[in-house]
Amino acid sequence: METYTTDDALTLIGFGKFQALVLAYAGMGWLTEAMEVMLLSFLGPVVREEWNVSPEDESLLSSVVFAGMLIGACAWGFISDRYGRKQARIRSAPLGLAGNWFVFSLVRRTVLLLSTLLTSGMGFLSALSPNYLCLLVLRFFVGIGVGSGHVFTSWFLEFVPAGNRGTWMVIFSFFWTIGTVLEASLAWAVLSALSWRWLLALTALPCFLLLPFFRITPESPRYLCAQNRMTDARLVLERIAIANQAALPLGVLTYHQETKTDYITHVSEDEHLIPVREKEHTVRNAIRSKSGAIAALRELLSHNLLRSTLLLWFVYYACSFAYYGIALLSSQLSDVNRSCKSGLIFEVHQNDGNLYKDTFITSLAEIPGLILSALLVDRFGRKATMWSLMFACCAFLGPLVLHQNELLTTTLLFGARACGTGTTTILCLYAPEVYPTSVRSTGVGIATAIGKIGGVICPLVAVGMLRNCHQMEAVLVFELVLFLAGVACILFPVETKGREMD
Repeated sequence: METYTTDDALTLIGFGKFQALVLAYAGMGWLTEAMEVMLLSFLGPVVREEWNVSPEDESLLSSVVFAGMLIGACAWGFISDRYGRKQARIRSAPLGLAGNWFVFSLVRRTVLLLSTLLTSGMGFLSALSPNYLCLLVLRFFVGIGVGSGHVFTSWFLEFVPAGNRGTWMVIFSFFWTIGTVLEASLAWAVLSALSWRWLLALTALPCFLLLPFFRITPESPRYLCAQNRMTDARLVLERIAIANQAALPLGVLTYHQETKTDYITHVSEDEHLIPVREKEHTVRNAIRSKSGAIAALRELLSHNLLRSTLLLWFVYYACSFAYYGIALLSSQLSDVNRSCKSGLIFEVHQNDGNLYKDTFITSLAEIPGLILSALLVDRFGRKATMWSLMFACCAFLGPLVLHQNELLTTTLLFGARACGTGTTTILCLYAPEVYPTSVRSTGVGIATAIGKIGGVICPLVAVGMLRNCHQMEAVLVFELVLFLAGVACILFPVETKGREMD
């Protein structure tokens, strides 16, 4: 009897109307995270002015959001792998095709829904904060909700055919760029005329746009196959085929589970990533067991995945440290330079348009960064594109070890942010391709969580050191981290360009 896999089906169906809808929904989730992260460039200075908090407390306001994102990234990733990207496990009932799909659509316990509610709800409440401590706590919970952003990425990629996954990941990343530019524009308009509380409330608004469409979003067919739920997976694939006006391959849907790494330790990591074209067999899924978290971590640190996992952890850390640090540098450097040169105490003036203008201009750098990564990723591969952009980012930041005029500073930060955006985009594509479906969200979630440690630390460098007029030391720290990350990208053991997702 003929058989086919999810990759076979998605390749034959192609990227069409159905994936475009998935792209729009997942992209909106990505956009909301970008807005919340970009908000940190503006929130600290205006809150410090209103409540007269110390520079250390201003840095803490950003760090606590990343601490929440760290917890959220781990938690949402594990929940997503254990209970589904979209919903909890549904036991098959003898209701026929239509009946099973009705149950499949209505019964859900979802990561995407809970994280969206948490982000939007806590975001609105933080706009009503009566004091600094209350704002700090609420922004921590916003960070937990925003930590689910990588689940939107993995969920989207699992609907995309292998052949053009790189291109569509870059297109998907445009939602992040739209979010950063939108937030910079919003801050420029709102903070010039209204209170920062309006900015927090308006930033949380896009999350609510996701809620009405949640009921029609599907579970990933790859995840369903990994859970040995072939009937449900075929229902989703049939829905995709109907929407795209295409047909499924002939035969029976099968899932070729990756070779168990606990027993086969001599297989190379490169071989482990190649889908095994053997007969279908029933698999025991460790993620659904009571020790699922431990089993998932053991697989991530197994012989076959250990090197990729450890290198990904460091590169995620470096990318987050550099990306968020550059965003903060954009709102700090010009004013810090004036303050340190004059010997005056650093002050923030809410009406000073330089803060909003410089941050808005550098946020536009993400557009050429995405275009550059789109041109390079499928031609030169994931690894080469990442390390070359890392080193280019180092080159742009290098002259900033010394004080530069405002125009040159903004130009250099523009180039550094473009390269940082391109690297982060490709990293978000590479990591899901490395891990098998059974631990994909957990693996990417842990890596993302470790990356958020960089977000926790970077305000201490980008804000704390600059406020004490240590610009050279601060920039050198960024240079060192980026250089080591570039070396780590060179050391990645496999190139995933053109590979099917296991």
